[in-house]
Amino acid sequence: MNFEGQIDDIFNSVTHGQLKIDDSIKLIKLFLEEEPNVQYSLVIGTDSHEKNGSINGTKTIGLVTAVIVHRKGFGGKYFWKRKEVPNIHSLREKIYSETLESLNFATVFVPKLKKTLNGKSPNYRLEIHIDVGEHGDTRDMIKEVVGMVNGNGFVAKTKPEAYGASYVADKHT
Repeated sequence: MNFEGQIDDIFNSVTHGQLKIDDSIKLIKLFLEEEPNVQYSLVIGTDSHEKNGSINGTKTIGLVTAVIVHRKGFGGKYFWKRKEVPNIHSLREKIYSETLESLNFATVFVPKLKKTLNGKSPNYRLEIHIDVGEHGDTRDMIKEVVGMVNGNGFVAKTKPEAYGASYVADKHT
């Protein structure tokens, strides 16, 4: 993402290959328009994986952000992008980086999608999936990161409901 609030990344799709963000939004719009009267979920989730080696003692993680459009009971489509972030030294920094990446992406992506839909409002629920859960080392961070997401006006989901981060994005880290 650049400083003007534009998403200039290349997205990937198993079905459509590499695309610019505007092309992925057009494909999401077409998917939503195929069955306009059913319920959809629009999910944004980020996962990360530590990269091998470090430069000058700096750990780097690869962040993968996925955007998924799911037609309830009838499948879906997803797109993902990859980014590297240096200077991540703890689990807390990693989880914050993932959550902030999803939030930053959503604040640019959602208005672009709404503009492309041009007032046509399919029945979708927007969720941001966070890779934290009640079991494991991230349980102490749930309130913090859920608060970040909710405080920015989005619905947060955590494990085991956070498939956007813990399964889809994780698949491409």
